[in-house]
Amino acid sequence: MEEQIKTTFTNQKAYFATGATLSVGYRKTMLDRFASAMVKWEKDICEALWTDLHKSYEEAYLTETSIVMGEIRTARKKVAKWSRKEWKMPKMAVLPSMSCVVKEPLGTVLIVSPWNYPVQLLLAPLVGAISAGCTAVLKPSPYVPHVSQVIADMIKDTFPEDYITVVQGNRDVNALLFSLPFDLIFYTGSPAVAHTVMEAAAKHLTPVVLELGGKSPCIIDRTANIDVAAKRIAWAKTLNSGQTCIAPDYILIHSEVKEAFIKAFAKQMVVLHGEDVKQSCHYVRMVSDKAFQRVSSYLAQGRIRYGGSTDANERYIEPTLLDEVDLDSPVMTEEIFGPIFPIVTFEDKDGCFTEKVISFVNSRPKPLALYYYGREKTGWEIIRHTSSGGACINDSVMHIVNTNMPFGGVGNSGMGRYHERESFEAFSHRRSVLITPRTLDLPFRYMPYKLFGLVRHLV
Repeated sequence: MEEQIKTTFTNQKAYFATGATLSVGYRKTMLDRFASAMVKWEKDICEALWTDLHKSYEEAYLTETSIVMGEIRTARKKVAKWSRKEWKMPKMAVLPSMSCVVKEPLGTVLIVSPWNYPVQLLLAPLVGAISAGCTAVLKPSPYVPHVSQVIADMIKDTFPEDYITVVQGNRDVNALLFSLPFDLIFYTGSPAVAHTVMEAAAKHLTPVVLELGGKSPCIIDRTANIDVAAKRIAWAKTLNSGQTCIAPDYILIHSEVKEAFIKAFAKQMVVLHGEDVKQSCHYVRMVSDKAFQRVSSYLAQGRIRYGGSTDANERYIEPTLLDEVDLDSPVMTEEIFGPIFPIVTFEDKDGCFTEKVISFVNSRPKPLALYYYGREKTGWEIIRHTSSGGACINDSVMHIVNTNMPFGGVGNSGMGRYHERESFEAFSHRRSVLITPRTLDLPFRYMPYKLFGLVRHLV
């Protein structure tokens, strides 16, 4: 395996060195191939997602394949514009020279994806790599073996291996890949593994894009529309059974509306998934027995106000509201990545709910997302005084849907960003170029600086 991976890496470096990927025409052709492959393999992809995650076709389409297809269509339409030289106004000090920025591909890149959205989080970054003109090694997650195999078969059927290929394996394979001098590592996963990625990348000064996670707070003020908030939050928390990097992780709620929210949340569960959530064809299961054991252990760390049932044989955990939690317990310090929803209540006798929420959020690592329900003015105040990768006012998760905006983390939740043009930029180097005439040569920059007085006014 080690020799095979090293050979793959060497062959991709050699293929990139031929310059075959540099032309915009080549990139468009490969994007067209990619789009055709997504259509051809959609049925197999969706069946594999059902097998590995119990993910329905509708959810697979909305959260996986349609997002990748949207990225491909946008890149195909705009890659020529993105790739153009950007001419910059020259400063007086460099006249008569002209200046421009050219976009060049970084080279041979590694894209490593997690299991929770195994299609979107592997193939959406690949769109950026293709549009930028890179070659790419893809490493899917072993925790979704059927999906990973379908993607490997699709990529092999679509692209030359020296251009794009899939490498499968466990953590040992990851470690080997991280040790190679790629021109960029694009990693989506946990902050814990991200430390390993950065440590390995540092040995070669390899740049990294880290799309991580964290504990994204969901703030519910007394000014919130509780019924609407409960509907949007219940959907966001049960999407992929909470196994979403930007899922609302815990609730910070005004004491006056807590009981109303709990009732509204329970009502919305029935609307979304029926009287028995377990029987819903749209409710995903935990990815593994290990994940089931970890997430279900949180149920003992508070008072269950809604839900709480489990089935180990099916790796099923009912959406659960957990009250009276210890702020230092694992459910409040670890990323849950499941359908358990701890509630932290703030009494507001002194009228300082906003200040208390801001203080609480800032006392913890920066999250990938922050959600606020209530008056828009207060939402902007909270956003101004906190930090997160992204945010929504009176909504959850939906900011990722607008791919015209960059998506990425900050601090503990990641670095770098992507989606559409940002993806192209992530896999590109913006190279500054100065073009000077061969004959006209102004004397002011040369020793012994006879025109120094004039130069001081120019620079």
